[in-house]
Amino acid sequence: MRKAKKVLVTGSAGLIGSESVKFFAERGFDIVGIDNDMRAYFFGKSASTAWNRKKLEEKYKNYKHYNADIRDQKALEDIFKTHRFDLIIHTAAQPSHDWAAKEPLTDFSINASATLLLLEQYRQHCPQAVFIFTSTNKVYGDSPNRLPLVEQKTRWELPKDNRYFKGIDESMSIDNTLHSVFGASKVAADVMVQEYGKYFGLLTGTFRGGCLTGSSHSGAQLHGFLAYLVQCVVAGKPYTIFGYKGKQVRDNIHAFDVINAFYRFYQKPRPGEVYNIGGGRYSNVSILEAISKIETKTGIKAKTVYKEQNRIGDHIWYVADLTKLMVHFRGWKISYDTDKILDELIANVHV
Repeated sequence: MRKAKKVLVTGSAGLIGSESVKFFAERGFDIVGIDNDMRAYFFGKSASTAWNRKKLEEKYKNYKHYNADIRDQKALEDIFKTHRFDLIIHTAAQPSHDWAAKEPLTDFSINASATLLLLEQYRQHCPQAVFIFTSTNKVYGDSPNRLPLVEQKTRWELPKDNRYFKGIDESMSIDNTLHSVFGASKVAADVMVQEYGKYFGLLTGTFRGGCLTGSSHSGAQLHGFLAYLVQCVVAGKPYTIFGYKGKQVRDNIHAFDVINAFYRFYQKPRPGEVYNIGGGRYSNVSILEAISKIETKTGIKAKTVYKEQNRIGDHIWYVADLTKLMVHFRGWKISYDTDKILDELIANVHV
């Protein structure tokens, strides 16, 4: 009998982690998950992922959970000595640039140092495996804000003749820009993952995500734009808009489409490669547009509070150019647009 392939997923009870567990478990892989619910520490009890961990353990018999901290080198060594992995999906992170400024050492230890610990365990124990890292568009810092944006009725937008109108591609510099503390720690990890691919010849892939979302998202004010917005509207809680008149644009991609891209990379890896991933021109929305859509779909009037001061390093407009991803993996495409994402979030809202 053929032995099942084995996948390690860090942050396995979070949005992208749990979607990875579901995707690969349903395709016959054995899954090892690492998650110690740091999200509750970052954002409070309401953002805990304990409910999702329980759901995974009950549903998938081929899933084994470790309540370990990815900063614990001994714990990682024990896991890597016990299991031989074919694929590693590293999604665990401190995900908020606002929160990072409060505890920079904690942020860096989780986002950067722990990534290096994982890479070393990977190199020493299963160098034949594929390593996928969930990076962020915040590695570009505030460079996108220097684009010649035009204010429209409900959003900021680029002129159609601008080279980035189709979206921001991987050639945009990550240098000489305001990243936020979070963005800087993710840059360190992003570059190190590339280096393990290019220097050591390992099969590493880096995916720089925009707004990743889905019904498994434990949204919070400091992280999880659409999920948190839906929570606020449905629960009748005020939603705070920070600056830019609420016209800032985000491209939103469902977790399933992200993991489907990971799967394509696993099947055809390219050492040290980098991809921008998001909703692109297929799925993007401003805060004002999202509020209007949610009000229409739910019949509930949103309560909003506006603060003139924008978040430091926040993007005014960010849409990913998916050309490279689609050229390298011809079968991959976006299956969830903004409306389909919102319908799912509303149907599965956690309040």
